[in-house]
Amino acid sequence: MPSSSLARVLSVDDDADAGEMLGLLLKSYGIEVTCAHSALEAWPMITAEAFDLYLLDAWLPQLDGFELCRQIRAIDRETPVLFYSGAAYEADRRQGMAAGANAYVVKPDVTDLIETMTGLISSPKVAASAVNMSPQTAASLPAMPQFQFARSRAA
Repeated sequence: MPSSSLARVLSVDDDADAGEMLGLLLKSYGIEVTCAHSALEAWPMITAEAFDLYLLDAWLPQLDGFELCRQIRAIDRETPVLFYSGAAYEADRRQGMAAGANAYVVKPDVTDLIETMTGLISSPKVAASAVNMSPQTAASLPAMPQFQFARSRAA
């Protein structure tokens, strides 16, 4: 059962291993991550559960992250949407923002991801855990491995 003391994030990324590692890292910041591997898998969760932030990849099977973001915005204008994607072109960032995202971070910049997430999530618990973390605690956190996110776009 999810802890009510953690902020809840729905991460939609087709890379299951990256999602699991990200979830482990973010838990130390007071953020509980629920993972979905496609827009189709995420949609029932989006409509049935409350999240503090949606974390989307741009490149998803069947329905891309930009369209998922537009669909989220059609039913939820309040919850922040953050793209965390290997789609690194300025045009990708503009497309994400035009779809309704609050921010766009390029993989694998985990430091910027955490700073952006904690800034977007309005939970005082998350803000307190990020601000009050001692340097010793921060230094003890596992480093996020650097990955090469090479994908080809589906036609």
